[in-house]
Amino acid sequence: MSQAKDTLLRLFALLRLIPTEPQRIAAPTLLEKLRDRGFSVTLRSVQRDLNRLSTPFSLQCDESEIPFRWSFTRDAPLRLEDMDASTALALYLSESHLTTLLPQTVLDQLGPQFRRARNFLGDLGHNGLADWARRVRAIPNGKTLLPAAIDPGVWGQVSTVLLERRQLQVTYQSRSKGELKQFRLHPAGLVSRHAISYLLASVDGYGDLRQFALHRIQHVRVLDEPSVLHAAFDVDDYIATGIFSHRQTGIEVELIADVHPQIAFLLGETPLSHEQTLSDIPSHTWKRLRAQVPLDRETLWWIFGLNDNIRVHGPQVWVDEIGARLHGMQNLYTSVDHAT
Repeated sequence: MSQAKDTLLRLFALLRLIPTEPQRIAAPTLLEKLRDRGFSVTLRSVQRDLNRLSTPFSLQCDESEIPFRWSFTRDAPLRLEDMDASTALALYLSESHLTTLLPQTVLDQLGPQFRRARNFLGDLGHNGLADWARRVRAIPNGKTLLPAAIDPGVWGQVSTVLLERRQLQVTYQSRSKGELKQFRLHPAGLVSRHAISYLLASVDGYGDLRQFALHRIQHVRVLDEPSVLHAAFDVDDYIATGIFSHRQTGIEVELIADVHPQIAFLLGETPLSHEQTLSDIPSHTWKRLRAQVPLDRETLWWIFGLNDNIRVHGPQVWVDEIGARLHGMQNLYTSVDHAT
């Protein structure tokens, strides 16, 4: 019984080492990998196993060169090959970005794959791709807030209704008043923005879309009634309206400003827009910036973040708001009544 079990484990390990065409692997290489995994086996035994498994598992042998090379056919009925390094690396680096984008049912199915990817890269030691996973990260530009905590049950139910196009009953905490409200929702889509994920849905009886922060949903219940609204909804068209950019109008304006040399250098490498110029200012080290930008709050917040490294000349609506903000901040920091 022990010998039969060892043979079965060896055959299973062998199948996992065989790639799908057009990739191939030679029998001597398979022998080395099996021995690395603790199996006591000879080359003749490996060759005999390959011939025995070729028909039921759709293995094919390339005899054009010696040693012969083996692979699964593309239409093999069963895929048992082990995870390759490139796939493991892609899964490892994408896991954290997918947790608020994929339905819970898909995440549950991918969970074992994510674990395999981590284990696979951990076992590679100093392999180049394993080193890549340890050395490469994508970080945002600016201060990053911790993601808002979403109840796993809420995420699972929300992703279910999006997949199945059903209505949703939620208890939602209003941000403005802090009170709990009951809503019957017709979901349309989902957007993850910075640290917050939003369910895009309309309240039953209304046609306009609203944004519901998932972390403010306290209770959720999937209803049997189908959601017939928003069948033609396109999330890219929705985002393109500027709804997440807090646009003041639907138009673009020309930003005219004097910027510090370091900011000018940065904008030369990473422009604000495709229509941007940086020109010299006579008798000054600063540069004159002109750029076509949307009249939105994000651009204005970017300007505020530059502090005294920028002097805005236009548009006038921003000049006025910057002046008002500076006046308000001066009052705030010079007030004798503020807490100490």
